[in-house]
Amino acid sequence: MVLPSNFESLIEEANNLNLYKKLITQLNKDFVFSNIDLELDVETLPTSLKLVLQETVYYLIENKFSEYLNLLYQVDISELKIRTLDGDDIFKLSEDVTFLILQREWQKVWYKAKYS
Repeated sequence: MVLPSNFESLIEEANNLNLYKKLITQLNKDFVFSNIDLELDVETLPTSLKLVLQETVYYLIENKFSEYLNLLYQVDISELKIRTLDGDDIFKLSEDVTFLILQREWQKVWYKAKYS
């Protein structure tokens, strides 16, 4: 599996494979397991999805860092990937982490669809 390199290609691939709703369901599942109060509607538009996730990640970094770390652990984001990101600009960091979360969640959904 080749992971999409940007948000638009990830959403396009999810839509082409009819897995966008499953992606949102997987996000909701991992947010619940991380004790983060965020539930996305399966009809959420991709632009809204990106915005809400990024705002949530930004808030967690700024105000609830332990919950942020818990989310990264639950989603299974590689510590090495996080360490390569620039932490000087929190807005850019939240954008990059949001994409890493979406990439990893997409990977989970894709594998389940392909091998189930």
